[in-house]
Amino acid sequence: MEKRVIIMNFDVESKAYEAFSKAKRLHMNKSFKGEQMAVVHHSNDGEHKFEIEDFLDFTGSNKSSTGGLIGMMVGILGGPIGILLGWFTGGMIGATQDAKEVRDATGVFEFLVDKIGEGDTALLLIAEEDDNRALNQLIMMELGGEISRLNYEDVEADVKKTQELAKASKEKAEQKSDSEE
Repeated sequence: MEKRVIIMNFDVESKAYEAFSKAKRLHMNKSFKGEQMAVVHHSNDGEHKFEIEDFLDFTGSNKSSTGGLIGMMVGILGGPIGILLGWFTGGMIGATQDAKEVRDATGVFEFLVDKIGEGDTALLLIAEEDDNRALNQLIMMELGGEISRLNYEDVEADVKKTQELAKASKEKAEQKSDSEE
C-alpha cells in the first residue's frame, strides 16, 4: 500500500461535498486508509485564492486544516506559489530566483491549478489504497468526476522545495531592502 495524494474534481461544486460525505463512509468501510481529506475551492474573483471549505483528519490527532500536507499545499497555492506562477503583480519571489529552480519547485502546484480551475471546487485526499476500485466507482461512475493520484513523497518533496524557495526569496528580498536603506 502506497500513500497517495488523490485529487478529485467535478463539473458541479455540490458533487465535491457529496464525494466528501460518501468518501467518509468508504473510509469507515475500510475501502482505504485515510489520513486527511478536504474540500478545496479556487476562487474566480481574479485573486486565485484557494480555501479549505471542509476538512477531516482521519488520524484522530485533531490536526487543523492548516496542519499536515493538505494545509501546506493550499497555503502555498494561496501564497508564494501564486507569485511564482505570475498570478499576482510585484513578483518578489520570481524576480529573485533562477527560472529553473522556480520551474522545478512548482510542478505539483501547476498540476493542481490545472485540475482545480478558477471557480472549481475539488476534493483532496491523502490515503493508502489496497484497491482503488471503490473510490474510482464513487468518483467516476456515481458522481461523474475525474480522479488523479500522485505519489505522496513526490508531493511532499515539492512542498518542501517550494517552502525553501519562498524562505530564501524572502531573505534575499529583505537583504536587498536593508541594503537600499
